[in-house]
Amino acid sequence: SFSWEAYLKESGAIPAPNNCFKQHFPPPTNEFKVGMKLEALDPRNITSSCIATVVGTQGPRLRLRLDGSDNKNDFWRMVDSSDLHPIGYCEKHGGLLQPPLGFRKDVASWPTFLMRTMTGAPLAPRSAFKEECKSPKTNLFKVGMKLEAVDRKNPQLICPATIGDVSEDQIHISFDGWRGAFDYWCNYDSRDIFPVGWSAISGHNLQPPGQRVSCKTGSVSSQITKTMSNATSPVTSDKQQMSPREATSPAVTVTEPDTSSALPSKSSASNSVCMYVNTSCNTGTFLSQRKVSQLPSQFGMGPLNQVLREVVQSCIECGVQERVVFNMLRDGNGKVVVYANQGNMTYTKRLSMIETAEELYRFIDKFLDDLGCCDNFLSPINNGCNKCNKFKQHSGEYLFYSLDKDSSFKQPKRRWSNDSVDSNKSASTVPKVSRRYSSYEAEASSTTNDNNKGRLSSDPEDWSIDDVVQFITETDPGLTVHTELFRKHEIDGKALLLLNSDMMMKYMGLKLGPILKLCNIVQKLKMRK
Repeated sequence: SFSWEAYLKESGAIPAPNNCFKQHFPPPTNEFKVGMKLEALDPRNITSSCIATVVGTQGPRLRLRLDGSDNKNDFWRMVDSSDLHPIGYCEKHGGLLQPPLGFRKDVASWPTFLMRTMTGAPLAPRSAFKEECKSPKTNLFKVGMKLEAVDRKNPQLICPATIGDVSEDQIHISFDGWRGAFDYWCNYDSRDIFPVGWSAISGHNLQPPGQRVSCKTGSVSSQITKTMSNATSPVTSDKQQMSPREATSPAVTVTEPDTSSALPSKSSASNSVCMYVNTSCNTGTFLSQRKVSQLPSQFGMGPLNQVLREVVQSCIECGVQERVVFNMLRDGNGKVVVYANQGNMTYTKRLSMIETAEELYRFIDKFLDDLGCCDNFLSPINNGCNKCNKFKQHSGEYLFYSLDKDSSFKQPKRRWSNDSVDSNKSASTVPKVSRRYSSYEAEASSTTNDNNKGRLSSDPEDWSIDDVVQFITETDPGLTVHTELFRKHEIDGKALLLLNSDMMMKYMGLKLGPILKLCNIVQKLKMRK
């Protein structure tokens, strides 16, 4: 069994004092039972109060699931978390219980679903909710101090860790004996960090370090602790952890690196790529132009996976909402892992396997298309972008052509082929694809829309995109600010009738208020039809 006393003596390290943490010591008791209902803030949308069910407990920690969500979005909270309240708290304070982000049913059915969920359900007693402790006034952590910390990739685990770096109010958590891919940065008053010995006193399981680290000599012994199974270990191989000062950012980078050779292989050298950034391009509605303007002029020249990670991670961090951009990426089985932060939660995702430069260009091309960016925003050719500068309005807004989805995937050669990069051919030799004007251009170059406005067809399935925009604007003028999203996603009458709340949350990035209004409009259209 793991002993902190023996471990500290062997490593020569000192534990972080209790007054460094935003934790009660001794820990509070846990009076919650599995199945109890309570109110909790949605960790993916912290402005929403939702109904949650206790699905597990460990010491003073609760595993919670928002009613209407699935087990993929479970999250953990302390029993004294300010995010948790007894049933009735929201109503008492003038709030409204809302469906969780990703609600699996139609939003219009939420009141009925809520009533069925609460009928006869056991409610958590008020005595189970503890007062949250106060935050330390300043960051008292020092590099080298030992503590216990939640593994955010496996949040049911608490592991021995070391303060690897300190930067103002931020501290770097480095897990003892595990690779740096599991390390993370957090605020000094994070509820995911605990004093040495907290797990033993609270009754929470503590995972032993994967390998013994000696702070005196910097050596790592070869004895591996095997008290945990591979299924629960953060990693299954003996890798040397990465120093936080060597990392370019406090983030999960590329996992499972090839460390069998100190010299780069021929294949890795031939796969070196570079992506140029045109910050003046139109970046759509999902990316912040202010954040984009701070990006470097290029990513690379460097290894393929490194450039992929830097490009995708930078796009996520430039998002108006990081989680919305993050959700556009599909889970894969590649070596690159990216992350997104929301509130005090960090979400990670493994990207698809990318083995050639051609595959990288296609992946980024598709990603830009999903984001609604100009297709020259990220390019392997440093030719700038004439389109966004050419179609600039008097107001200063950029106008751009967007790549037609159907035609882009029918071309025998992509616009970012290896041939075009290696031979430095002129832009005139790149195969042309059909393109469409954005709504901004259409408004600036034509006045036919005004002439066509009038009575709409009685059958919504016959409506064009402009008809849908006109109908929404006339039905609820307050939704006019969102109509550009309908043009961007090419929502015509048939698509409008197929829209549901989950699509509008995940792909259009709308908030709950507009979604409820639009769902009501769509429902009335279906009933009229």
